[in-house]
Amino acid sequence: MSNIPPIIHKTRTQLVVEALREQILSGDIEGGEPLRQSAIAEQLNVSRIPVREALVQLEAEGLINFEPHKGATATKLSVEQVTELFELRAMIESDLLAKAIPNLTEQDIADAEAVLVQLELAFKLKESVASWSEINTRFHTRLYKAANRPHTLDVVHGLNTNCDRYIRLQLLFTGGIPTAEREHRILLELCKAGDVEKATALLHEHILSAAASITKLVEQKIKS
Repeated sequence: MSNIPPIIHKTRTQLVVEALREQILSGDIEGGEPLRQSAIAEQLNVSRIPVREALVQLEAEGLINFEPHKGATATKLSVEQVTELFELRAMIESDLLAKAIPNLTEQDIADAEAVLVQLELAFKLKESVASWSEINTRFHTRLYKAANRPHTLDVVHGLNTNCDRYIRLQLLFTGGIPTAEREHRILLELCKAGDVEKATALLHEHILSAAASITKLVEQKIKS
């Protein structure tokens, strides 16, 4: 019985957040597009209160802006944002991994590998695009958790949420999946071997290389 996952009851606000987040991250709602509370409430069959609360949460995640005279709009793609977010990730996550590796147990490695297998399966299914970022975050979290830095991990999760749509763009449109799969496997082996220097160097390069390819893609989308 212990393997049965708990039933999670989601509030209306959580459901609206997830629905809107998915539409923004997938590109169904484009950057700069206004988000009308009444239209969203009607579409999702809820009152305007959970919609308003959801928009506030999505603003905190960096996915929408509140602009004078326009209300809520989806955040536009930004090269400057890519640079800032991914440089922060490279710096913070590399440090977190360096602190985690000496504490990693065999069970931690086994758990991370199990999540990595899930991610590799999800990469093969285009209908699983929406799960890529969440599973990817779980893989890295399995490694970082051993650092025993819960507040830093919260910061990383916030950065990952803001990076989500950029990462999806990269994986879908730049052929980044084979590279991601290969580097994740090497990273896991380096963590298993306890090689802090090589593991952190690979992670740093893994994040900044993704940023470089995303920057090119965003520049093309902005021009078009």
